[in-house]
Order: sequence, then structure tokens, then C-alpha cells
Amino acid sequence: MARRFFVFVTLIGTFSLVAIAQTAAITPAAAITTDPAPDKTNPPTIDTVQLPSHGALLNAFIYVAPGAGPHPAVILLHGFPGNERNLDLAQAIRRAGWNVLYLDYRGSWGSPGDFSFTHCIEDTQAAIAWLRVPANTAKERSDPKRIVLVDHSMGGFMALQAGARDPGIEAVIAISAADLGMTQLLAAPVAQRAAFVPQIVPQLEAEGMAPLAGTSAEVLAKELVANVAQWNFQSLAVRLATRPLLAITADDGWQAPADALVAAMQKDGGQHVSTVHMTTDHSYSDHRIALEEAVLGALSQLGSSQ
Repeated sequence: MARRFFVFVTLIGTFSLVAIAQTAAITPAAAITTDPAPDKTNPPTIDTVQLPSHGALLNAFIYVAPGAGPHPAVILLHGFPGNERNLDLAQAIRRAGWNVLYLDYRGSWGSPGDFSFTHCIEDTQAAIAWLRVPANTAKERSDPKRIVLVDHSMGGFMALQAGARDPGIEAVIAISAADLGMTQLLAAPVAQRAAFVPQIVPQLEAEGMAPLAGTSAEVLAKELVANVAQWNFQSLAVRLATRPLLAITADDGWQAPADALVAAMQKDGGQHVSTVHMTTDHSYSDHRIALEEAVLGALSQLGSSQ
């Protein structure tokens, strides 16, 4: 999503140290500026993956960190439709010693199947499951017990839904994440929610439907309206509060909803949730280094990657 997803979108996110960005801005992380020492025995690689999800084989690949491992892993989740892939983040995260799995959801960017928000949630869960298959962990030198979700925009919706359902997810880092309008839809009387569909459709179309197959803006808008109750972020707070989450926000209108979710998680006992705000656009176009610093700083708080 290049802009606000709809007029009534809310965002999300969380983690533990606001000081992360402040400290990293003074001394950039070595992983941003320095290549790792060569490892001829276990070099860094990129492996193409056909990731199975509900009968489809998704286009995916994994950046494998150098060293024998096992390495903790990040799943990098893109937004709607996914023009910003954040692969500069993926490379920096790998240099810091983490594996990074990237995927295209069903019906997006050439992955087979039909695109829907429900399918994106399922595909995220399928990616988590793939990282826990013994054969895959052995091949990719990956630690199945250490999986972090890093997401952007619509990907944040997928990360929080998956993280809430899976207590084995170590942490979530949400970058300008959107709740797909759930907050405003939930506030409307049930009988009036269908009236939002004509408002949602043109905004979905404006984000770009061309990379998406087997759907339409109207179908997606109706899917959102039909799933308000179970997809509302606020209902996820108590389950997410057991893990660290960081919300990185920008000047795209989504800071206040992110802060609201963080507050709800803290009320539910979350002790490692916070936000970092950057004065930039939704794609962090002029803050890419600062974004890398914040993400790597957050990952470093989770412990050694060796």
C-alpha cells in the first residue's frame, strides 16, 4: 500500500525500546555498512522456494545467513499489492546473522491461486509451518524455535493475525502496518457496515489491482466487511501482549491507531511494546537507513543470532 489504505484505516505494531532508533542513529549497525567475513564452508546463499499453501505453490525465496547456524529466521511480509518489498531490509537482516524468508501470497505477483485477505492470512501461517519442517531447517541452517515476523502495511495485518494465533512466534516488527479498516468498520452498526463497500472499492483500486489475480476490489471490500468481528486488531491485544512488538510509524496518518494498539497491549500485560516514529512517507523513501537501524536494533534485543 503506497498510501493510506482507506480513509478509515488504522495501523498497528509494537516492541520494547524507543531508544533503539536514537542509539542506532548515532552509530549505524555494522550489518548496514559492513559485509560479513567470508565463510567458505557455510557461505550466504539465496534459495528459491515453492512454498506449499492450501494446494498452491507460492513463489518464495530465502536469504540464508553465513555460518553453520542454526540461524533465527525472519518472515518478511509485503503489503497491498506489494510494490515495496523491503529487500534492502532483508539483506541487512541477513548480514546480522538471520535468515529471511520472502513470499508472494496466493494470487499476487505470479503466485498461483486467487488473492484474498483470508488467503494471505493462511499463506503467512503456511510460511511459518515451512520454517518448522525438519528437512527445511536442516537445509537452510535455520532455527525453527526462533521466528520473527517483519511486515509492511497490509503485511502487518497478516503478521498480527498470525502472531496472535501462534504463541511460538518470537516477536513482531510492524512497519506502518494497517488494520484494513477494521477499527472504523467495527464502530459502525452491523446493519450499516455494507454501506462502506462503495467507499472502500475505489481506494483499493487506487492502490493497484494489476498484480493481483482471481479477485476484484468489490470482492475484497465485501470480504473485509464480512470479517470485522474476528479481524479486529484490538481483540488480538491480549494474545499478542506475551511477545515483544515494535510499531514503526511514519507521517502517513497511521500513528494514532498504532499507539492505541500498543496501549491496549500494555493494559493486557505487555511489557515489551512500543513505537518509533519517523518523519517520512509510507514507504520510508528517505529513511531507509534509519529503518534498517530500527529493525536491526529491535532484532538485537532478542538475543544473539549465533
